[in-house]
Amino acid sequence: MDLAELLVRESVRDTIARYNHFGDRGRFDDMVDQFQTDGVLELLDFDARHVGREALRTFFARVANDFAASDRPLGHLRHCVTNTVIEIDGPDLARADSYFQVITDAGLDHWGRYRDRLTPNGSRWLLAHRSVRTDGWAPHSPFRPTPTG
Repeated sequence: MDLAELLVRESVRDTIARYNHFGDRGRFDDMVDQFQTDGVLELLDFDARHVGREALRTFFARVANDFAASDRPLGHLRHCVTNTVIEIDGPDLARADSYFQVITDAGLDHWGRYRDRLTPNGSRWLLAHRSVRTDGWAPHSPFRPTPTG
């Protein structure tokens, strides 16, 4: 492994960490800035796809407003990301697969996997595409999809 590969790997890890730290703190503009301008967020369990930074800002603002207006405020929110495996597919593409767990005031809330594609943007590597698959939810989770009838 050479220095160039190490720099890519560290930038990928930094972007993944920043996305989650900013989201946990409600810093959604900073969170969205971890995506390329035309970046995509796919929430596979909700059949939702958000393309571009403006769509991402709108989505995260709606989620924040929904929780603020609900009778179940979130309190603390902590994303714990582990076992990130990074594959570098050339000078313009890296892939990362990670596991995540989300902890709230009530304990473990939900858990799953990120599948990311990142591309360079200056000295940083940003999310070109993130897909999120949730493997499970606690019974009390406010993030659990509601059944449609």
